[in-house]
Amino acid sequence: MSAFDGQARQAPAAGLPPRWGMVVDLNRCIGCQTCTIACKHANDTPPGMQWRQVLDVELGEFPDVQRLFLVTGCQHCDDPPCVPVCPTGATYRRADGIVAIDHDRCIGCGSCAVACPYQARHIAHDRKRYFGELDTLQERAVARPERIGVAQKCTFCVGKIDATLKHGMTPGKDLHATPVCAAACITQALRFGDFNDPDSDVARLVRENDSFVLNEAQGTRPMIRYLYQTPAIPGGGPDLAAMDDDRMRDPGNPLVGKLQQRWDLRAAMNFTLGGAGAGLAVATWLAQTALDLPASVARFHYPFAAAIIAAGLLSVFFEIGRKRRFLHALRRPQTSWMSREIYAVGLLYLLVAANLWQPRPTLAPLIAASAAAFLYCQARILHAGKGIPAWRAPLIPWMLLASGLFEGFGALLAVLFVTGQAVPATEASPLVLLLAALNGWLWRDYRADAEAGGIGPLARDRIDAATPWLHAVGHAVPVLLALAALAAPAGAAAPLLAVAGVAACAGGAVWKIVVVTRAAHFQNLDLPRLPRRGSGTRSAFAAGAEYIEGSP
Repeated sequence: MSAFDGQARQAPAAGLPPRWGMVVDLNRCIGCQTCTIACKHANDTPPGMQWRQVLDVELGEFPDVQRLFLVTGCQHCDDPPCVPVCPTGATYRRADGIVAIDHDRCIGCGSCAVACPYQARHIAHDRKRYFGELDTLQERAVARPERIGVAQKCTFCVGKIDATLKHGMTPGKDLHATPVCAAACITQALRFGDFNDPDSDVARLVRENDSFVLNEAQGTRPMIRYLYQTPAIPGGGPDLAAMDDDRMRDPGNPLVGKLQQRWDLRAAMNFTLGGAGAGLAVATWLAQTALDLPASVARFHYPFAAAIIAAGLLSVFFEIGRKRRFLHALRRPQTSWMSREIYAVGLLYLLVAANLWQPRPTLAPLIAASAAAFLYCQARILHAGKGIPAWRAPLIPWMLLASGLFEGFGALLAVLFVTGQAVPATEASPLVLLLAALNGWLWRDYRADAEAGGIGPLARDRIDAATPWLHAVGHAVPVLLALAALAAPAGAAAPLLAVAGVAACAGGAVWKIVVVTRAAHFQNLDLPRLPRRGSGTRSAFAAGAEYIEGSP
C-alpha cells in the first residue's frame, strides 16, 4: 500500500517505489479545456470520447452564485473496483499505482465501466469519424484499431512515463516525462508527480494544504486530489442545497450520474433468463425430493433449464466488443464473478449431458448445486457494478437469488402443466405464497432503503414507477392464483398454478429490466469541499474578509 493513504497533510515516506498521482487546484482552473485538447491530440481518442474532461459546475441562486471547473477522468485508485471485476485480467494495477489496460486481452464486456464510480471508462464498439464516412489522412495515420470494442481510459500517459524514466527524467518536473494534460495546463492547475516522494510538488501540496477526493465514501482511495482554498481565501463546506432532489433530477447537471449505456436489454435478458433457468434446475431437484416428481420426467427438465440459461448467455455474448476473445473470460476466477459464472455453467452443462447419457441418482443434486452456484455468481456480478448505486445495494444479491428461485419454480409449474404432469395444489400453492411474499418483502425494503443507500432521485423515480406493476404482476397475481388453486377442483388447479408461474417469471423480468437498464444511473459526483469563487456570500471577498481586514 502507498505511504500516502488518501489523508491530506500526511507526510509521505521516502524510499518507497513511485506512486504516481495528480493534484488539481480548483482555484487555478479556468475551464479553458487545454488539458482535454492535449489529451485528445496525444491519445487520438475518437469523436465523442474524452479521457480527460472538465465539468462546468454552477452552484447557488442569485445573487449568491459561483462557478467552478472540475477536472475529471480516471482516478487511478489505490483500491480500484474496476480491477477485480475484469474477467480477463486486461485491467490491472501496476506497482506504481497506475491502473492500466491490456487492449489485446480485453473482450469489451463493460464490467470495468459499470464498476467505476467516476464514469471514467469508455468503449467504442465501432470506428467513428469526424466527417461522416470520410476518412481523412490524419485519421488514417493515427487510427487505433486495437482500441475498438475494448475498454479505454486515461493512462496518465504511461508510455511517456516509462520511456522517459529510462533516460533519467522525472515525471512532474520534466515536461517530456509528464502527462500531456498537466504539461499543457496554462495555469498550472494540474500538477503531476510521485506521492511517495516528499520533495515532489504533489506531495508538498497535499502536505501543506487541505484537499479532498471525489466520492470518498466509495473507499477507492483515488490518487487525484483537489485543492479548494488559498492562503488568503478559505474554502467552503459542501453545498447541501446543490445536492437536493430537484437539482439532482436535472440530467443537465454535470454532477448527476448519467444513465449507463454499457449493459442494455441484452444484459437484462441474461439476468432474467439465467435466473429463471438456474431456478428451474434447482426447483426440479426440489420437486424430485419433496413433490415426488419422477426422475424420468425431471431428467428432461434439466436440459430445458440449461437451454434457458444458454439463451441468456447468448444474448449477453452479442454485447461484448471482441467476441472472438470470449475464452479470455476464463482467466480470472480468483476475483471475477463473471469468470466464476462461466466455470459454474460449464460444470452444469457437463452434468446435464451426463444425466442424459447415463442417469444416476447422484447427478440431480449436483446439477442443482451447479445451477445454484451459477445463480449466485450472477447475483454477485450485478452487485459488483459498484459505479451504479442501484446495483451495489446490499439487497441486490438476495433479490436476484430469491427472484431466480421464484421464476424457476414458476417455470416448473408451467412446464409440468404443458407436459400433463399432476401438481398437488396443497404442496405447490404454499411455495408460491412463500416465494411471492419473500420477493415482495425484498423489493419493498430495497425501495425503502434506496435514498439512504445513495440511489439518486432519477433512479428512484424509475424504481417507484415500476413498483405498482411489479407488485401487481409479479406478486399479487401469483398469490391470488395460488389461493384460487387451493380452493379449486383438482383438475382446475394445474392451469391456475401454471399462470401463477408465468406471472412470477414476468414479474422477475419487469424488475430486472428496470434495474439493469432504466434505474442504472452512475454514482453522482460528491463535492465535500468547495472553493470560494462567486458572488455575494460565495465570493472570495466575503470568505476572506476577516483575513483581508487584518492584513498589513
